[in-house]
Amino acid sequence: MVFMNVMNDAGQRPRRTIGHSTNLVGRPSEWLASCAFNDAPVPLHIWGVVEMNANLFTMLAQADDLAEAGEAFSAYMMAMFGLDPEQRPATAADKRRFRSSFLRLIQGWSFDSNGAEGAVLKGWVESRFGICPSFHKEIIERVSSRAWTRYVEEKMSSRFHNNAIWVQLDLLFEFCQWAIRRFAFPGQTHLTLYRGVNAFDEHWIVERTARREAVVRLNNLVSFSSDRDTAGCFGDTILTARVPLCKILFFNSLLSSHPLKGEGEYLVIGGEFRVGVDYV
Repeated sequence: MVFMNVMNDAGQRPRRTIGHSTNLVGRPSEWLASCAFNDAPVPLHIWGVVEMNANLFTMLAQADDLAEAGEAFSAYMMAMFGLDPEQRPATAADKRRFRSSFLRLIQGWSFDSNGAEGAVLKGWVESRFGICPSFHKEIIERVSSRAWTRYVEEKMSSRFHNNAIWVQLDLLFEFCQWAIRRFAFPGQTHLTLYRGVNAFDEHWIVERTARREAVVRLNNLVSFSSDRDTAGCFGDTILTARVPLCKILFFNSLLSSHPLKGEGEYLVIGGEFRVGVDYV
């Protein structure tokens, strides 16, 4: 683990950024979580995923549009991880085993990002990108804290770790990045996205750069929306950010099924973001 103290502009006590010195994308974790990376991002790839799943990307290369690519990805995941309902064994115990699917995690996140499914997703970000969560049910500042212990217990729950769930998420990330480059946003590096929050002054404000601008430290995985009005339904303050496309794990039109409740919702790997701050 590595730590960095951050003091906000109000002179409040510093918060400690918890992170790892290593990850599976070959970029310094502290840089990945910084504004410098978000301002000038580079492509991110999880080591070995594309190489070990060459058949998937060969299939994807033959797709004519995003919908066809999504069908190919879903078929591959069904074959690899037994996610197809017709392949599930009949006993109750075996049915429970198949609950560990990436779609179920994303669906759980949509209901409660601080639930057990959210912990597993945050744990995947920690493992692959070296960025630890700053919040799970409560603020996390120390690895010796109650908050950290509860997070670790939930992220490693056997309920979700019996079907190579982090490998499923590796494949989802690489497919999402492929789809962004090929069909969804070719030639782009950023999207302008929105996030609604309450009690903004209680959030981790790293720096106040102007009256309606700030640098904020967001959790290691956060939801954004492409629609400002939708974001306004989730809080009285709207944060506007330029989000690097290489940090997107999932978006609603990626697959024909829609496990995220909100239209235009994006799951984004977090860290420090420059944001505009507006009030509803």
